Amino acid sequence: MDIAPTWLQDRPRVCIALDAMGGDAGPAVNVEGAVAAARELGLGVILVGVQEEVRRHLDRHDSAGLPIKVRHASEVVEMEESPSAALRKKKDSSIRVAVDLLRSGDADAVVSAGNTGAVMAIALVVLGPLPGVERPAIAALLPTLAGHAILLDVGANVDCKPRHLVQFAIMGNVYARQALGKARPRVGLLSIGEEETKGNELTKEVFRALEEERGIEFIGNVEGVDVFKGHADVVVCDGFTGNVALKIGESVAETIMALVREEVAADLRSRAGALLLKPAFDRLRRRLDYSEVGGAPLLGVNGVTIISHGRSSAKAIRNALRVAADCVTSRVLDNIRDGIAAG
Repeated sequence: MDIAPTWLQDRPRVCIALDAMGGDAGPAVNVEGAVAAARELGLGVILVGVQEEVRRHLDRHDSAGLPIKVRHASEVVEMEESPSAALRKKKDSSIRVAVDLLRSGDADAVVSAGNTGAVMAIALVVLGPLPGVERPAIAALLPTLAGHAILLDVGANVDCKPRHLVQFAIMGNVYARQALGKARPRVGLLSIGEEETKGNELTKEVFRALEEERGIEFIGNVEGVDVFKGHADVVVCDGFTGNVALKIGESVAETIMALVREEVAADLRSRAGALLLKPAFDRLRRRLDYSEVGGAPLLGVNGVTIISHGRSSAKAIRNALRVAADCVTSRVLDNIRDGIAAG
């Protein structure tokens, strides 16, 4: 079902194409998250997916009057499917149709919790890279003792050349200004020691290049132990290292919360004390909960593309749509273009 042209022409808000079939939970959480974003944030959402399934879930919510439309896509890219196969064989997948809507201007951004490799491949082929960008990078927002930090790349590029990491640093620097509100973010290079001589050949060469990069506050190497202490606002690494670091961080956060719950339930005194500490525990949970962030932008492609966790809840989808809208309104793409050109 096509979207009403008048709605597209007159839409007074940011409009985001959401891959309604993506993620482990499928349409249920995507639709719920879209309804929350439309109602609470005033965002226009195009739910892209198998129409019958999407509408069945949408009918379970009070969405009357909300700026939500459904766009049919007959195919679904499975989570374990080869990205290259999805790109070649599934031209009417929910991911492809959502990205096509962004390319055509019918949407301002796209969000997907689906197959990450397929989202990256389709976005890069359909939207193309920004001028001067050789490789896109996924930029994750991490909680730290100082607030938040941006880690990139966290999975788009397993093998990188030094110039790729320099571009990641430039893009992360631009994104940090918007996401963290930092006028001059501190940029660090993830390595095994603070000294310039520490690391592999890749990090040593990137270190020298970043020292000479204009417009970046390069603070040198950052060790893994310092990432969550907030020593840097932007932490740069290759996608293999970044993905491992991200997954370990998520696991540690989940383990900490599970251990806290286990100890609280250990005896009556602990349970009584937990009642007094509940507000603090709630704040801690929110700081460690990935669903509060929602999604990570794929920086470097010519269109705002947000990749969400496959395990995303409705809350995470709602927040991913918020992140997408923030990237649109803050003109992240234009700023990255300027940053790459200046570099």
